[in-house]
Amino acid sequence: MSASQTKAGRLSPHLAAISVSEKRLPALLAVVAGMVDLIGFLNLGNVFTAHITGNLVVLGAALVRGGPINLAPALAIPTFAVTVATIWLFAPTMAARNGGLRQRLLFAQFWLLAAVFIFSVITQPSEDPHGLAAGLGVLIAASAMACQNAMLHMTVTGAPSTAVMTGNLVSGVLGLLDAFSPDASTRGNAAGRISGFLPLLVGFFFGCVVAAAAVSLLRDWAWIFPAALAALAFVVRWIPEEG
Repeated sequence: MSASQTKAGRLSPHLAAISVSEKRLPALLAVVAGMVDLIGFLNLGNVFTAHITGNLVVLGAALVRGGPINLAPALAIPTFAVTVATIWLFAPTMAARNGGLRQRLLFAQFWLLAAVFIFSVITQPSEDPHGLAAGLGVLIAASAMACQNAMLHMTVTGAPSTAVMTGNLVSGVLGLLDAFSPDASTRGNAAGRISGFLPLLVGFFFGCVVAAAAVSLLRDWAWIFPAALAALAFVVRWIPEEG
């Protein structure tokens, strides 16, 4: 048996089937991701802190068009990857402690977002979006989003993305079209797809709108909103429901 198979086997007892409570968790985290992405984009030099792959577009454009390259989006990508790899490395140990992998990663996300909030209030990176403080804020926020995404992939079976909405939008549109299919089974499956993906799209967009208003009014203090929602996600016990 390979090392990856062995690690997967050690984690499998802690993977939970999708329950009603677990469907609510990704929707809440989508709001958090929308807030983090929007606040990071406006306050930290137009860098995507949740939709990490968007930084590949920014980096590619900078490389081709020339001019100074903002290191923040370039470093956000490996920072995100290293955080996920670190979580994977220690996940069996964390999961073995009372099966609390999910709560531990939600706790880590909260503390990282709280750190961004405290750091931003002290250093005010929005005053210099391309400065060192903004760059450090990007890396901390990207690590928080890495915790969120790794947690969903490792503890919620079949969990959709809470940060990249393209796939969710495609699934939602196809679900709406399937709802009008002449085939009864297709229509039945469409309802589940719509209910699964629509809250994520609405939640992410809602998070972006609230975050935009918060940045306009509070600037660097806007980080208090995703930190508070991350605390809520940790406090609520997302326990699989028994049938």
